[in-house]
Amino acid sequence: MPKAYWVAHVDVKDADAYAAYIRANAAAFAKYDAKFIIRGGAQSQIEGTSRARTVVIEFADLATARACYDSAEYQAAKAFRAPCSMADLVIVEGYGD
Repeated sequence: MPKAYWVAHVDVKDADAYAAYIRANAAAFAKYDAKFIIRGGAQSQIEGTSRARTVVIEFADLATARACYDSAEYQAAKAFRAPCSMADLVIVEGYGD
């Protein structure tokens, strides 16, 4: 079964407030055994448009990735993120096993 990923592009308007989101999301990510692949490192925009921060998080499979997003733990964390950032997020199934 292929792994699945959250791919997020984020513009942070208030870094201090966003730090509260990062602290809060740890519970959901631990519960669903999420693994950060990319977490806001340096990036170069080559084509199209994006946001300042890119995050890629790996999950065991598509169902687990969606369950994490829908969880009470993540929705509580998301409440911290919404007022201080703009984000685009997709959940995508990986290729192969």
